[in-house]
Amino acid sequence: MSDACVIASGAVSALGLGPHAYRVPGVGEPAPVAIAEDAELARAGLVRPLSARAPAELGVAAGRDRAADLLKAALSQTLAALDGVRPGWREERIGIALGTSSGGMLTAERYFAARAEGASPGALAALARGATYFAPFDEALASFGLGRIPLRTHLLAACAASTLAIGLGLRWLDRDACDLVLAGGYDALSVFVAAGFEALRATTASRPRPFRIGRDGMALGEGAAVLALVREDRRRGAPVMFRVAGFGASTDAVHITAPDRTGAGLARAGAAALADAGWPASRVGLVSAHATATPYNDAMESRAIAALFAAPGPPAPSEEQPRACPSPPVVHPFKAQIGHTLGAAGALEALAAAAALGASIAPPAASEGELDPDAPAVLLERAEPRPLQAALKLSAAFGGANAALLITKPASGRRPRRARPVFLRAHARVTGFDLGRLAEATGVARDRLARLDALCRLGLSAVAALAAVVGADALRGAGIVAGQALATIDTNEIYDARRRARGARYVEPRLFPATSPNAIAGECAIVYQLTGPSFAVGAGLGGALEALRAAAELVAMSDADRMVVLAADDAGPVARDLLDAAGVLDAARALSSGAVALLLQAEPGEAGRLREVDPDLTVDHEGSVGHLALLRWLGLGEDG
Repeated sequence: MSDACVIASGAVSALGLGPHAYRVPGVGEPAPVAIAEDAELARAGLVRPLSARAPAELGVAAGRDRAADLLKAALSQTLAALDGVRPGWREERIGIALGTSSGGMLTAERYFAARAEGASPGALAALARGATYFAPFDEALASFGLGRIPLRTHLLAACAASTLAIGLGLRWLDRDACDLVLAGGYDALSVFVAAGFEALRATTASRPRPFRIGRDGMALGEGAAVLALVREDRRRGAPVMFRVAGFGASTDAVHITAPDRTGAGLARAGAAALADAGWPASRVGLVSAHATATPYNDAMESRAIAALFAAPGPPAPSEEQPRACPSPPVVHPFKAQIGHTLGAAGALEALAAAAALGASIAPPAASEGELDPDAPAVLLERAEPRPLQAALKLSAAFGGANAALLITKPASGRRPRRARPVFLRAHARVTGFDLGRLAEATGVARDRLARLDALCRLGLSAVAALAAVVGADALRGAGIVAGQALATIDTNEIYDARRRARGARYVEPRLFPATSPNAIAGECAIVYQLTGPSFAVGAGLGGALEALRAAAELVAMSDADRMVVLAADDAGPVARDLLDAAGVLDAARALSSGAVALLLQAEPGEAGRLREVDPDLTVDHEGSVGHLALLRWLGLGEDG
């Protein structure tokens, strides 16, 4: 058996710390709700200033960045528990996969403002070191002596980040790449992000009402959760909290922010997780829904759930539709209680679902009003006793990324996946872009390309160059992992400059999606129909190699037959100033604009002529910066 057994965890949400962060109500109790008016968001001028903030006291010393503190709080709980159930764990092979949506955005806000005001070099240097997406990740790991773990990945995958992180951890354990995985995610509330979601009309004026008529959006939250996972056959006697028995991921390839309204993409991810576990849908009693309470998401998700839980096998001759399961699963929309915690959401929601399994209690939904017939779901007003054995966790994100986990109470009997070789088929490089040529190559209107940020245009140009080598049909259906040095830092400053100048109520809604590091993967997926797994990574300046390693993992473990690896860097003035202020560049280590795209595949090609890619390749964040590291790995040198 090869389930990933969760033997320790740590969590923070607006409901509290530890098990309080995700507790399941007792039988007959309603769902507790921690969403309230937010004074800081109100002072910023937002019209819908609701949120769910975690407690001020987190049980760890407060630092300069709230996101780092939240992650430290969850890590401290997990590691303390590990010391008790698995003595000597620090001597084992450890893998770390943590996800976020906004990383060090709170410090980045301060850095952008200080830079615009002409702050002193010393003040800018102090802020620059904490203003990257990976700064909280680095700070938290270093504070617990884990900063030099070789196998570590920081997933920049928006709202699906921690679900994908846990799934990647399952694959590492399947492949015996490590003995112990620390996986989860984190995010802190910021005006930068709250203003963007309000500009997209995705936030509620009152309270989230998932799957109900008249629902008008989410309330943002903050939090963190970290799980410690080991293989079933290597528990060494540690008690099992719950098991992760299946993982699946997909991409809609339809729209950068809106979901595929058919629910087909999310259904593919859920079906892959069930198939990975060898667990029939009829034995799943609970769905931990993404449930943002926006009109389009909930309708899409309801259709995905309906497709997943239709009876197996073809319909009888007299039936036009597949037969429904006799007992459809209860749906748990946990965001309506703790807000949308973005990078922490999947992990916190998985813990809540697992708590329900452990207590044999179907959790209630904090959702009032009449059910929407266009988004039907089984919602409970109060907790009920039920013999639950398994839960399906569903997540969706900007860029069209979807991910799913199958969580079980008993051992699933799942067989470990076997790794297969991975091969590099082709690569392409660009150092800039021409809108006219890009429009011709992609078939995308020039005016639409002009609305993309520079990073997305660079990435799309590199994938277009790759398509010219292998043919667009060779990319269709593949997945994509993007890696960058500083991700969207220059785009972020442009967006934030308008916020500072005109107020949070007047940010640019078209620019906000481009501030997600996952947007570059999503835009390429839409143009080239990359419907496999997709996300971005970046644990440091060597994020390009991190993307290569993650993509190779997914091909090796049969999550995709083909994966595009995309490394892109927009060496704009903000990125250059930040690295100069932080003192990390010199004559031998430069940042430059450009992008590299690779195609990995499981098929070895003719007569073994293709280069094999090692999923255990070394990722060096102290060497070449961004896409230049990928050029060096290709043996081309930084000059190509």
